[in-house]
Amino acid sequence: MSSMRDQQPAVDAAERRLTTKETAELLGVKPETVYAYVSRGQLSSRRGPGGRGSSFDAKEVEALARRKRRDASAADFSGELSVRTRITLIDKDRYYFRGVDAAELAARHTYEEIAEWLWTGRLRPGVTFTAPDASVAVARRAVDALPEHTGPTDRLRVAAIAAAAADPLRFDLSEDAVLGTARVLIPTLVTALPPVRHDHRDQGPLAHRLWARLTGRPADDASLRVLDTALGLLVDHDLAASTLAVRVAASARAHAYAAVSAGLGVLEGPLHGAAGGLAHRLILEVLDRGSAGPVIADELREGRRIPGLGHRLYPGEDPRARALFALLEDIPRAAPALAAARDIVATTARHTPLHANVDLALAVFTASSGMPSSASETIFAVARTAGWIAHALEEYGERPLRMRPSGRYVGPRPPQPLPE
Repeated sequence: MSSMRDQQPAVDAAERRLTTKETAELLGVKPETVYAYVSRGQLSSRRGPGGRGSSFDAKEVEALARRKRRDASAADFSGELSVRTRITLIDKDRYYFRGVDAAELAARHTYEEIAEWLWTGRLRPGVTFTAPDASVAVARRAVDALPEHTGPTDRLRVAAIAAAAADPLRFDLSEDAVLGTARVLIPTLVTALPPVRHDHRDQGPLAHRLWARLTGRPADDASLRVLDTALGLLVDHDLAASTLAVRVAASARAHAYAAVSAGLGVLEGPLHGAAGGLAHRLILEVLDRGSAGPVIADELREGRRIPGLGHRLYPGEDPRARALFALLEDIPRAAPALAAARDIVATTARHTPLHANVDLALAVFTASSGMPSSASETIFAVARTAGWIAHALEEYGERPLRMRPSGRYVGPRPPQPLPE
């Protein structure tokens, strides 16, 4: 049983008062500044007996000192969130998946093989992802119930939620269970999308199945190779906004379907997933008007940024664009759109030296393949789902809820009067 002596220090600490000099020393300021804090409502003071001197509550002073230290730390912070990862490295106009050049991987391996490499660090030659009929049926029914004008990201998000509801084991976050989910979820998302070609076959590599959801034109080997390579190139790109959302969800131990849904929600933002569609429309307008000059002039006159150009992580050309442009050279029907893209880059270079990024390369592909402007968003989302799973897996191995920053409150200091 505690004695009165044991309890006394807690009482003293709760009532401890500091002089102006002690308060100034603790805060690292001059005595005049202490009274400035009082006038701003950041500290409260009490006059001593006979009106001589002021004293300050020690707890309140210590809380203010902590806030000042946090503010100083925030002022020194570069603004960049850093998360340790073994998945993707971006360095000097090249990027690497687990240390292997990503463009070389995409040139030699299918999307599914690259996904397996990203997840496990092992290649599985010839692997294809298939979804059980029950999972596909549930997702298709949910997607078919959406309005006709629904965008691709909405369709994919609804398909992911429907597939989750049909999976009673979704809360198992062990590595084997999450990998099993990934290998089923990705083909489910593709197969749930309404096909444009009705003679399609939902078998074989994922790129073949996705093609029938993007265009009514028959597939040829060169075009399928571009699509499969694009999926492989886009599978991950370090901590993009959507990937950060996935890691936050995984940090809270959301299951893989929910983590992917979080990524899809962010991807739909106009600053992330919509850039390819804007570049697609730009290509079509240049083709329609015969030259990039007047089109670029109109864009700049309206104060709009030219889509498909520049990337904050690559001072030179985006390596993903470089790889896709090289493949598109082998497709004769892509020649006009390729010429339009080169015209856009050359015309804009007179204003500011920017290189083509992957959005412009995707736009050449989608515009020359008879696909809608939303096709690049679909390609991007399907491809990136594998990367999101890789990041979710990595985050499940970290301390739970570590992706929980502290807010830096800058509002009025309490207590404030109740609002009338």
